[in-house]
This record gives sequence, structure tokens and C-alpha cells, in this order.
Amino acid sequence: MAGIESKDIHKIVIACDAGMGSSVMLASQVRKQLKGEGVEVVHTPVNSIPGDADVVLCHAGLADRARASAPGVVLVPFQVFIGDPAVTRLIDTIKKGGTVDA
Repeated sequence: MAGIESKDIHKIVIACDAGMGSSVMLASQVRKQLKGEGVEVVHTPVNSIPGDADVVLCHAGLADRARASAPGVVLVPFQVFIGDPAVTRLIDTIKKGGTVDA
């Protein structure tokens, strides 16, 4: 799959597994950073990613499960929950315009 244009991103899903709270914090942080951009940010278990997701953010360790759960959706894997360059890049691209690569 190719990427997705920033203007076509309306829903970001932060997919998690353990429910330890770090992904909830990340969802809150992303929601705050994208306030006013018209992008909904939701948090769901990796096995129940909604079909209307435009981009899925998940820890790299869950990437294969997220791909299986949401085939065809742009997946942005990250390594650390706070301050990961992949998350920063996604937010910057949505704000400034451009393509988010799968």
C-alpha cells in the first residue's frame, strides 16, 4: 500500500495491547497536538481496529497484529510512547500537508 495524503486523514487509531496506560497517554497527547485539524484520535485494542481508521499508530511490537487486524490501512509503528520521531513526523505532516507513508 502506498501512503495517504494528510488532507485525507480524518481518523487516527492508537492500537494497544496490554492496557497499561501508555497508549492512552499517547492518544491524549496526539489529540491535543492535532486539536483544530479535524482529525479524530481514538484508542482501541489492536485486535479491534475500526474499519474507518485512516492511520493506525501502534508500538512496533504490535505492527504485525495491527496489519492483520486492519489490512490496507496506513500503519505508523513507533518504538517509544512519548517523543517518538515517527509520531512527531505524522503530526507534522498532518499540520503542514504531505503524504504519510505506509
